[in-house]
Amino acid sequence: MQTTDVAKTRILRQIPAGVWVLGFVSLLMDISSEMIHSLLPLFMVTTLGASASAVGLVEGLAESTALIVKVFSGTLSDYLGKRKGLAVFGYALGALSKPLFAIAPAIGIVLFARLLDRIGKGVRGAPRDALVADITPAHLRGAAFGLRQSLDTVGAFLGPLLAVGLMLLWANDFRAVFWVAVIPGLMAVALLFVGVHEPEHHQSEKRTNPIRRENLKRLGSSYWWVVGVGAVFTLARFSEAFLVLRAQQSGIPIAMVPLVMVAMNIIYALSAYPFGKLSDRMNHRRLLALGLIVLIAADLVLAASTHWGVVLAGVALWGLHLGITQGLLATMVANAAPADLRGTAYGFFNLMSGLAMLLASVLAGLLWDRLGAAFTFYSGAIFCALALAALAKTAGVR
Repeated sequence: MQTTDVAKTRILRQIPAGVWVLGFVSLLMDISSEMIHSLLPLFMVTTLGASASAVGLVEGLAESTALIVKVFSGTLSDYLGKRKGLAVFGYALGALSKPLFAIAPAIGIVLFARLLDRIGKGVRGAPRDALVADITPAHLRGAAFGLRQSLDTVGAFLGPLLAVGLMLLWANDFRAVFWVAVIPGLMAVALLFVGVHEPEHHQSEKRTNPIRRENLKRLGSSYWWVVGVGAVFTLARFSEAFLVLRAQQSGIPIAMVPLVMVAMNIIYALSAYPFGKLSDRMNHRRLLALGLIVLIAADLVLAASTHWGVVLAGVALWGLHLGITQGLLATMVANAAPADLRGTAYGFFNLMSGLAMLLASVLAGLLWDRLGAAFTFYSGAIFCALALAALAKTAGVR
């Protein structure tokens, strides 16, 4: 046991300092974002009078926008040979969008704020992931991506915890909580600006157009296989806003509903680094299959009952699925793409995932309104089973 602990400590010490800083930047921004996002579906439904279909449309457009924008920011970061400036700009957009939620009088302003926030996420996402890959030795990439994801997810459960506390303190004042969320967002931008340095080798590389045909051909079949797998996974997993709406159906007080996101993100945070490290030495296709099996279980549990204990169990399984798969997919992209095209590679990967997210979330909202919540989750399980069958028929990447 002691030997294992020493080995874990040694690996953590080998991860570059820049990865740790990027992780804490993600932590702060996720505190800011999740203070809002854990309450936003309830705010839209209870305060603004939106339907589940409208929630699905807003969430689908927002999340898909973030993923689609990554293709442009990733390509631009490859062309410029610079990652940090785009990342800072993206985090700044996210921070500046927060006040709009606090003043939103109607669903249209919420949609605009979500799009601006997610554009910021899209701008920063691919350059940040490429930066992690740039500064991390190949044999530590799985651990590095897992660590950054774990720190990111710590913020994702601290945010809802703060939201719950403030909602209880301020008698369900959504807008006051949204104003407080501005503070950690600005702190994230400041930390990134002063704490991360661009790798020197990017400054001397010759600039080429990353999306020229010959460059895209260099990405290779292994990379495009990963892109296809990522899209299928996203299609099988709709927006987490529907987890919040399911928790509301359990009858718990509105102020306590964000605790379901806390539970999900605790499991996500605890599992992301161990599974990221495991991906450095285990077959990737088997881990992907395990992730799909866990998501099927989550959907079936969430469909079974609105009892708060059952919902909590389903949400925990959802978080475990994310911990298994999200860092793994990022590592697979890094391993499959040439170093000078990593930004572009993450961009196209997220473009396809973004389109899948839009389709999945809109469909989930329509099913929810017309056939009920249980049918929505059963449908998710069916998509997962189809994805698992498709994965079993394809060749693994390792």
